[in-house]
Parts: sequence; C-alpha cells; structure tokens
Amino acid sequence: MRGRDTKVRMLGRLAAAAAFAAVGATAALAQTDDRYPRPTSAITGSIPNQQQSWSGEPGASGHPLMQPDAILAAVADFKNCIERMWPDAARRNISRASFERFTAGLEPDLRIMDLMDAQPEFTKAFWDYIDALVNDERIAKGRDILKQYEPTFAAVEKAYGVDRYTIVAIWGIETKYGAVAGDRPVIRSTATLACVGRRQAYFKDEFLAALEILHRGDVKPELLRGSWAGAFGATQFMPTAFKRYAVDFDGDGRRDVVESVPDIVASTANHLKKAGWVTGQTWGYEVMVPQGFNYMLADPAHRLTLAEWARMGVQRVGGGAFPRAGDRAYLFVPAGARGPSFLMLDNFRVIMKYNPAEAYALAIGHLADRLRGGGPIAQAWPRDERVLSRTERLELQQRLADRGFDIGEPNGRLGAKTRTAVRDFQARNGLIPDGFATASLLDRLRGP
Repeated sequence: MRGRDTKVRMLGRLAAAAAFAAVGATAALAQTDDRYPRPTSAITGSIPNQQQSWSGEPGASGHPLMQPDAILAAVADFKNCIERMWPDAARRNISRASFERFTAGLEPDLRIMDLMDAQPEFTKAFWDYIDALVNDERIAKGRDILKQYEPTFAAVEKAYGVDRYTIVAIWGIETKYGAVAGDRPVIRSTATLACVGRRQAYFKDEFLAALEILHRGDVKPELLRGSWAGAFGATQFMPTAFKRYAVDFDGDGRRDVVESVPDIVASTANHLKKAGWVTGQTWGYEVMVPQGFNYMLADPAHRLTLAEWARMGVQRVGGGAFPRAGDRAYLFVPAGARGPSFLMLDNFRVIMKYNPAEAYALAIGHLADRLRGGGPIAQAWPRDERVLSRTERLELQQRLADRGFDIGEPNGRLGAKTRTAVRDFQARNGLIPDGFATASLLDRLRGP
C-alpha cells in the first residue's frame, strides 16, 4: 500500500489526530457514557497506590474469584503474577528489556472489578440500550464522517467488500467516533485482568498481545489507552484482535488503529471480513409477523430463506420485498410478542463476533441503517414492562435450571440460551412462547 495517495494519507492522519486529541479533554465522559458504566459506591485507601477506587464489594456474577478476599489475595501476588508471564512473553520474541520497560511499576487497577460484571449490553433493556446509542447526534456525526473520508471508504469497500455504513456504525457505537475511546493504559488493564478476577486465562493472552504491540512499536505507548477491558482505538480492538486483523492500509509501516483513519477503517473491515462478512448482504430486516404466529420458530437454530419466511406471512415493515430472497435468516424477538421483530442474516452473526451481545449487534445494524437513510424502528417496544434487576435475572435462571431447563451457568445475562429455556417453559405452561423474561414470568416460576 506504499503507493497510496499521499494526500489522502496525510489528511486522514491529521483529521484523526484532531479527533483523538479530544479524548484527553473528554476522558471523564468515558466514565458516564453508556459503554462505560459507573458503580455508585466506592471505597478508597484499601489498596496502596490505587489511582482508581474500588467498591470493595463482590462481583455481581458471584464468581469465587470476584469475592473481596480472592481479589485482595490476587493483589498481594500481583508482581509475582506478572513475572510468571515472562517465559510466555519471551516465546513471543518480546525482549527482556521491553518486558521490564513496559511492566515496571505496574499496579492493579481494581476499579475494573466493579466494571467487569456491569456491561450495559447485557444488563439494560434493549430499548434503553438502543435509545442511548442510536441517536440524532451519532447519526449526524456518522454522516459527516462518511462524507469526510469518502475516498478511504471507497477504497476499503473495494479491497474488503464490507459495507461502509456498518464500519461507521461500529466507530460511532464503540467510541462516539473517538470522543470516548477510554483513557486507561491498556497494559495496566490487561495486566490487572490477567492476574485478578474471573477471566485470568483469557486476559493473560490479551496482556501478552499488548506487550507485543508495544515491543513492535505499532502504537505509541502513550496512545495505547482504552477501555477497562483493554480495547483501544476508534473501533476498540482488543490486543489479540489487533494481532489478527489490524492492517497497514496507509502504507507507513505501522498498523495504527489510533491515529490513522485508513488503518482504522481497513482494520475494522478486515475484522468483519475474516469473521465471515457476506458482501452485498445487510444485517437483517425489521418485520411484522402474522396473527397467531408460532413463536417457537423464533430461534437462532431455525433458519429459513427470506422467501420461506415470506410464505409464512412474515413481511418487511413497510411492505417492501426482500432483496436476495435466497438468503437465510432466523427470527429474533428481543422483547417478545409485544415488541419489534427482526429477521437476522449471517452478517448479524458476524457483527456479534465483534462483540458477542445481541443488543450491541442490533444497535450496530440499526445505526448503519439510519446512516444510509433509513428510519427508526417502526414497532413499539413494551416500555411498560419492568426490567428485571440482576438479582431477579439470576433468580429466574436458577429457577429455570431447577426445573430442568438448560440455561448454562447462571450469570444474570438473558442471552439466547436463557431465551430458549424461557420459551420452552412458556410453551409447557400454555403461554405465548416468545422467550421474553418478564416480572410476571418470574412470579410464575416462583410458584409450585
């Protein structure tokens, strides 16, 4: 890519630098934006040199490693934990000098323990999540970015076959186009999670990948800052995802998803392409289902062609025909029979590989539609339904499990597996089997 137009490259870098200069001025926003939840209680002074406060409370997941005693024991062993990872770092060709340079003085950021079990895409009502993230501000800014970098988007679409609107939607949902990309040092966040909490094996790989990025010099150390989980850059690459998918699209010899717009856009497209993106296909369609519809068919495992769904009376909102009628889709009713319905195509699953949360993928798809000129979700959400608390969601899962339904490990996240269990329970009890977990359903489960 070294022959790419120099003017486009320089304009992209200058504009990106200007956008990301705002991060320092708006770092406080990263703690109030919906992608960065804030617990309400906190204690300070328990851990030496802690820049961030920690509530001292056990994690909402209930995992043994999220209990205060386990967290404090891990803190006491933190420096030893880091040193135990040196042999693995050496096997990745990280020099001892780099290892010592980038781990010297590291202290755990225990504020992360409060954030780990509070991800909004798993804990908020679908309508609240989408309302907060797909709004007039993000739509207007996204359209501006599409115009500003049109040559870059055209080149990336040609190279990777990935829809520009989806890329911009990811950029907008993840960081408000760079305004709230996170201000935590990635090396500290991933080191903390590699040694403390319930996902140490996963984050050990992320920590070592972050060390590789710093050792190679792809991203400047002072700019390798991001979310509490270690995601960084405009579209929030985890370090291991950066290793697999980041590309040097501007031809400067570095894969830079922080300051280079061409690298940001192309790396995001490459991520989606390698996850299975189907060129020319959208993510899904909002649909209307006929009266008396059998909601047992609303299951990710039940995939039919769009033509087959149409023959069953499922129609696009607005009455238009389905393009590419041979594409296969499943019916998704995130708020049950009283809420909107969607037919989800393969590209919806691809978006979920970027972030495995259905609310997130729906927000990305909907924002992409709005950026290309589409309207709001047409059908009303059941906003009168009281959203279950985390405690109630855990109780619902446990009561389903006690009755023999497979919900996996109770975690308070009402994902596809829990919805299937809810649907099966509803069907056995003469209810509409739409998989929507409500307060009235929990009351029924509490009965004999």
